[in-house]
Amino acid sequence: MQQTLKTLMLTAGLLASPLTNANTSEQTTEALYQQHCASCHGSDRLGGMGPALLPDNLSRLKKDQAEDAIRNGRPATQMLGFADVLNEESITALAEYIYQPPEQEPVWGKSEIAASHLLPHPAGSLPDKPAYEADMMNLFLVVEIGDHHVTLLDGDSMEPIHRFASRYALHGGPKYSPDGRYVYFGSRDGWITKYDLYNLKVVAEIRAGINMRNIAVSADGGHIMAANYLPHTLVLFDADNLDLLEIIPVENDAKESSRVSAVYAAPPRNSFIAALKDIPEAWEITVENDKAKVRRMQTDTWLDDFFFDPGYQHLIGAARDGKHGLVINMDTGKTTADLPLPGMPHLGSGITWDYQGTRVMATPHFRSSAVSIIDMDTWKVIKTLETAGPGFFMRSHENSRYAWVDVFFGPNKDKVHVIDKQTLEIVKTLQPAPGKVAAHVEFDRYGKKLLLSIWDEDGAVIVYDAETLEEEKRIPMNKPSGKYNVWNKINYEEGTSH
Repeated sequence: MQQTLKTLMLTAGLLASPLTNANTSEQTTEALYQQHCASCHGSDRLGGMGPALLPDNLSRLKKDQAEDAIRNGRPATQMLGFADVLNEESITALAEYIYQPPEQEPVWGKSEIAASHLLPHPAGSLPDKPAYEADMMNLFLVVEIGDHHVTLLDGDSMEPIHRFASRYALHGGPKYSPDGRYVYFGSRDGWITKYDLYNLKVVAEIRAGINMRNIAVSADGGHIMAANYLPHTLVLFDADNLDLLEIIPVENDAKESSRVSAVYAAPPRNSFIAALKDIPEAWEITVENDKAKVRRMQTDTWLDDFFFDPGYQHLIGAARDGKHGLVINMDTGKTTADLPLPGMPHLGSGITWDYQGTRVMATPHFRSSAVSIIDMDTWKVIKTLETAGPGFFMRSHENSRYAWVDVFFGPNKDKVHVIDKQTLEIVKTLQPAPGKVAAHVEFDRYGKKLLLSIWDEDGAVIVYDAETLEEEKRIPMNKPSGKYNVWNKINYEEGTSH
């Protein structure tokens, strides 16, 4: 099938003949790109049928992996291998080329966003009842990054219901509508996809930017906000069909612009919160009559990651230096505490629970082998728990006595710690697949079962009993990363990310 398609492309002039292999060194790399790549990835490398090929968009792909993809193609995608068309010198040159920034900064504004809009099944055109039997509040979506697919999993039976293709490199976690019917995905190269979980169909898609960090859904489900690295914008959409409402340039008073690290919904405040990468500010955005109003909160330093207390009265940000965090009062916009958090805390993965009459938060660290546990009344670190290595994800559930944290980085990446939330001690360390990364736990809606990923192309989602900590089953998957339970996400369960 692949060879037939390649033969047709050769005939159409979309690929060069293998006989030109010896002459490719005489062509410029730009010409090579236009001849072999532009039809799928865009003449300007901004993407098309294939993803954008710009340095920021390729941050998850190493150069040797890019060479392999050019040479041999990518399984389960439309990316064909060029080993019989291009020599090794040309393959290396193309791989180098796509990691270089373009000579002119790409433009992605109103006309480009509007032109990308797709409406395969507009809102209201599909039945209002699920096409299958399941507890719709106990569904999981499992993102499989190995071949860019998503599996819909029944949280009661722990059996897959459906598997479908996603856009390239989903990022920031899917977000659900308040009723749990729709899910919104955001990809690294700017695509937002609205998917109907009742009918298992895409409702709408639109490309908000060239390099997008994540998306957020408003508390009432009426609006979607996208956070971009490129261009430096926040983009507001109507949630029904992803119609563009407003592009918000991210600038300070001096007209200095910034990438947006992330955007979050703050339901009790009926607002969005944006973390900025290049300006020492945090923004709160409210939407009235489909128009965004920005309130700026000045900070003493640049903040890379955010966490919120349960009532969204305080914002906790990780300082860029990776050595401390700041607590900001959301009403006054003033910094009220400084937290000693060495090792670059991953606050976006933080969780909270009740401990001895007070609310505590806990966070792993990217650069140190520790979990920091913080009293949210005094904003003091009450314990630093030593782990087997730097972690990425931490999860729990209000009905579980345990919190789970992975050891994502370093030689012990195949281990996961289980922490007793009342003794603040590690009570068990699991090694479910020696030599393979074990990461990212998500509980079912009741806190009785949980899922853990083995991040490998020959990977799996492992189902555990949340009380006994015993493994129950393994569901084979292609490098499963995040798992997202409908109930936990729409109810902002204290043990999961928001």
